[in-house]
Amino acid sequence: MPVENRHSVGRVREDDFDNTFLSYPLGMMPAMDDWLPLIPGPIPGDRAVWKAASDERRLDALRWHQAITSPRRPYYAAIPPIYDMTAEPVPWHTGDLDWALHAAAKCGSFYDGRVYHLPAVIASQLPLDELAPYQPILQAVLSQIAGNRDMPLDIRRPLTERYGQVLARLAPGMPVHLLAGHDAFGPAARRRLGARVADPAVIAAIGFATTLSKLAPAKSWLREAEAVNVPSAARDVLAAFADTAVTVWADHDFLLRGLCWMAALDPGDETTALLARVAEVAGEPSGRSADPRASRTAAAAVEILVDRPGDEPARALARLSVTVRSKPLRNRVRAAIDRMGVDLEVAVEEHDLGRSWPTPGGHTLTVEIVGEKAVVLCRPLKSLPAAAREHAAEPKALAKQVNRTLAAERVRLEDLLTQDRTWSWETWHERYLRHPVTGTIARRLLWEASPDGLSWKAGLPELTGELGGPGWTVRLWHPVLAGAAEVVSWRDQITEAGLRQPFKQAFREVYRLTPAEEQTGVYSNRFAAHILRYRQAGTLMRVRGWSAPLLGSWDGGSHSSATRELAAGTWQASLEHMLADRVAPPNYQVEYCTTDQVRFARREGRRWHEVALAEVPPRVLSEAMRDVDLFVGVTSIAADDAWADRGDHPFGGYWQSAGFGELTGAAEVRRDVLARLLPRLAIGSRCELTERFLRVRGTRASYLIHLGSGNVLIEPNAYLCIVAGQRPARVALPFDDDERLSLILSKAFLLAADDKITDRSILRQLP
Repeated sequence: MPVENRHSVGRVREDDFDNTFLSYPLGMMPAMDDWLPLIPGPIPGDRAVWKAASDERRLDALRWHQAITSPRRPYYAAIPPIYDMTAEPVPWHTGDLDWALHAAAKCGSFYDGRVYHLPAVIASQLPLDELAPYQPILQAVLSQIAGNRDMPLDIRRPLTERYGQVLARLAPGMPVHLLAGHDAFGPAARRRLGARVADPAVIAAIGFATTLSKLAPAKSWLREAEAVNVPSAARDVLAAFADTAVTVWADHDFLLRGLCWMAALDPGDETTALLARVAEVAGEPSGRSADPRASRTAAAAVEILVDRPGDEPARALARLSVTVRSKPLRNRVRAAIDRMGVDLEVAVEEHDLGRSWPTPGGHTLTVEIVGEKAVVLCRPLKSLPAAAREHAAEPKALAKQVNRTLAAERVRLEDLLTQDRTWSWETWHERYLRHPVTGTIARRLLWEASPDGLSWKAGLPELTGELGGPGWTVRLWHPVLAGAAEVVSWRDQITEAGLRQPFKQAFREVYRLTPAEEQTGVYSNRFAAHILRYRQAGTLMRVRGWSAPLLGSWDGGSHSSATRELAAGTWQASLEHMLADRVAPPNYQVEYCTTDQVRFARREGRRWHEVALAEVPPRVLSEAMRDVDLFVGVTSIAADDAWADRGDHPFGGYWQSAGFGELTGAAEVRRDVLARLLPRLAIGSRCELTERFLRVRGTRASYLIHLGSGNVLIEPNAYLCIVAGQRPARVALPFDDDERLSLILSKAFLLAADDKITDRSILRQLP
């Protein structure tokens, strides 16, 4: 509602209400400093307020507000004494609300919520006709409270509810604090409910869902829930969340958690499928963070699914077990799977991929897995005609589901590389080789089979056909357990066949125990003393399943240990890291960290027991070290092309030595891949590999591209800065998870044709 209409008296139309609070992004509503123009009446002075306050309780309340809005230490109280003081209605005047809001706006200290309490009390007790002009400013106050993440949650939630209830007196329908506009979910849920947002029964059910204060409800809460529940509304709101798939604010997380338990009162299969969807969406990471989209909702849905019948709960939890990055939620999911007694391999959905959908014109739509993903195909055509697209909604939805399963299975199978796991040939054949989804991944991987558990024969089903036979034992092949000649042979075969493995296996980096690590015993310094870009390193750690306390300027924030559980949770690797420089004002952001020791521990009951590196299984040691090498290779400042422009920087010596120094395991594999690829490339005759560099002969000069950092030198030793952003080279690789290799190839193609370079920033550096 426009400010000019603030003196109109009567009930506010719901359309006006939606167009104010719900459509404003947080931060767009008036700030505290802008409150004064929104206060309808003249601002009375303190003396005028005291003189008009003939009622003793009213005077005491006003004096409390005056004291609480004076400069002082933070005052954290979810239910301060003002509510007891005004439990019985007080004869308020509109001038009291004007004065209280003015004092709050001038206080300037609102992160503890203390300035908001009395205005809420007065507004809740004023007659409706006197309250109406205050609707714009009360909306602004509510927006400020809801958007203030510095305010403790146990204070912010009650305040948003109080202001929402006050505004509900002015507008019909769903109170604004329920399904609010903080995130995309709130408006989406209101749209899904439609006219039911004004239904008192639906409002009561949604409001009751927010009252659940813990993970699992008491029996008394469930009895009340059964009495007020509107099943269709609960399901629709949960479906709106699953469809929008956005990270929600805490108030919506509480609401969704309660709705999960209310929906669970229905034992039907459709509700089970919906709760499984909610669990997956809520538990998935929000962007690059490890945090789930809705942590409380995810935890509740996981607990609910444990006791639901059918196959869908196990499938949902199986997918969550490999996609979730939050350590607490991951542990909860694994515990739930253990309680269900479910084997994750059995729970993988087959998706009925043999289905087909006839369309007009005699065409047939099918969903098939082509390469790395599921696609909708129109037989006998190569692409979907316009007429067929109108009938493709169902097969497209199925393809999306298949791709989710494919992504989860890819992660799960790669994690098997850390385990000394074996299968009977019959089990492996059923669950891996011939599974309609998992099989598309498994058949492109190397496996080993043995008739006696002593002698092992390796094979790649996509190239060599089936491996072993009934009665044999099968395990996933890892290069750390293979001889050098065998690794070379498989790399040759895969390259010659043009096969792309779902993840690095034949070309996987290998890290074995070194003599130096045998001497240090329980720790490795192999990747110590590297300087990393902290935020990028933290993101990559979370993606790879590592978790770590944040570094910062607080006490104890100078040091952290990132940990990852491997081999089905029986081993733990840790990477020590610390601040690389001072955390400076004004933003106190950590820019860089430096790496330190890598250690290992074995699970013994509920505790971790540190062990010597010599006791760590080869698979576990190699996979953990591979992750750490990845962190260093990707996020080290040595890989920053623009670092040379920083002049005399304290880290300049490290950048020079690491950016052009000895190759790590990842760079050695990169060198091996290039040795096989270069003869096949158009620029092959202009390239040669040295110990640490790819040498490229251009027309204007010759160049050295470091195989680790990707940094470039113009021979003999002039640095050439090429800012990342060049179009990647279109070269078929035997894997797709090495961006640095793609970058090196892109630079090689660019420099081999240096006479055609048009980028002025590069031309200025060339001879």
